[in-house]
Amino acid sequence: MNFFQSNETLTAIEWILRAIVAFFFLVIVAKVLGQRAISQLRLLDFVIALVIGNIIAHPLSDEHLGLKGSVITTTVLVSFYLIGVFMILKWPWFRKLVNHVPITIVQDGEIIYEGLKKARISIDDLLEELREEKVEDVKKVALAIWEADGKFSVFLDPKYESITPASFQMKTEPFDLPRTVIKEGKIIFEELNKIQKDIGWVSSTLESSYQTQVKNVLLATIDRKDNLKVFLYK
Repeated sequence: MNFFQSNETLTAIEWILRAIVAFFFLVIVAKVLGQRAISQLRLLDFVIALVIGNIIAHPLSDEHLGLKGSVITTTVLVSFYLIGVFMILKWPWFRKLVNHVPITIVQDGEIIYEGLKKARISIDDLLEELREEKVEDVKKVALAIWEADGKFSVFLDPKYESITPASFQMKTEPFDLPRTVIKEGKIIFEELNKIQKDIGWVSSTLESSYQTQVKNVLLATIDRKDNLKVFLYK
């Protein structure tokens, strides 16, 4: 395992092996860190991602640096990260130390300038965030909060909220997420079993309603009323 240690020179195969080991090691690290560390970079998450990236990157481009030290260092850092996450969940004082509290930026249609300064964002940033939330007028905002993960939470004044069936106390159908029964020309038998259907029912429905076969279907979904929606290859 010479590729794992520091060397004067590495062969092409050893470089490839070093890259493969680093790749799978980073996959394992990402799995251990969890989804939050990948999708929402808070302070602790950002620090660990930044440091690990630098530690692993150097041995992949410099044969004088061994991969063993990077793996050990990364393992220690991930352990400290997991301890930090546990402390965030366990002790509020540590949570406040690591993650800043939410900052109010807009309240009752008025921009809170002190909040802007505390969050270190400009008016342009605020307007951009509101546009992304489909809000064109600050006056319509009842509350806008800058969250610890750097995202905006925007709440409109009730009089500007969209009208929904609940506004008129109208009865609606319960939420129904259609099941995917065919994908890219292949039947998903696990989903068929859950709805107590078989391949014969699927084939006959496709033939009678769409005059096609399973192999020609890009996507097919079915709802709780057994309505089959089919998207063919085009």
